[in-house]
Amino acid sequence: MTRGAPRIAWLSPDDPPEAFPELDQAFTEPNGLLAAGGDLSAERLLYAYRHGIFPWYDEGQPILWWSPDPRCVLVPGKFHRARRLQRFLKSAEFHVSFNNAFDQVIAACAGHRDTQAGTWITNDVIQAFSTLHRAGWAHSVEIWLGTSLVGGLYGLSIGRVFFGESMFSHESNASKAAMLALCAELSERQFRILDCQVDSPHLASLGATLMRRVEFASLLEIGCESGEPPGLPGTTIRPITDYL
Repeated sequence: MTRGAPRIAWLSPDDPPEAFPELDQAFTEPNGLLAAGGDLSAERLLYAYRHGIFPWYDEGQPILWWSPDPRCVLVPGKFHRARRLQRFLKSAEFHVSFNNAFDQVIAACAGHRDTQAGTWITNDVIQAFSTLHRAGWAHSVEIWLGTSLVGGLYGLSIGRVFFGESMFSHESNASKAAMLALCAELSERQFRILDCQVDSPHLASLGATLMRRVEFASLLEIGCESGEPPGLPGTTIRPITDYL
């Protein structure tokens, strides 16, 4: 008798936040699929991120929870500042702010892109992360050109770990400028890691590397234990050249 395909664990919205399977129960194909169902309550999301799990699913699907192995991470102090990028930013006239336009940033990240058919940032995801933003957990980085928002990113900050979620760019190198500013601020505040979730050539070009899931989970035990970190910068808008 042959064994059947592995079954995914299903969560009920009534299950406690900690009702996830152990990380080593995640599928190898697709890489990191751990569970389905549940909800996007603040309590469940914060527990999930503290333990190396994040939601990622398309509109119309149940909530899918992931913990890939290996994990894509970036040490903030090791952001790769390519000379071409630095030359560009010296004359780009970009300005940077934090938490000035969270709603605009997440909406832009959810917007249509030519490279993909849809977006995983559903209305429920937007609502959930907006709730976390109002509670002080979710943060945004904005890149401005004049009065126009031309790039940015958002994510969660727990202890001394920043969990990057998504970025967008409406001008050349605007999302890279957001990453540069974020990494500089995280490094100054002694954050241990910036979680990039899944690797890509773009992230690798910025200095991201791969880490075994078991090592990442151990890092989170230490990095997230202190609760909320020292605050990220306020709403003051600064020129990008301050970070070069």
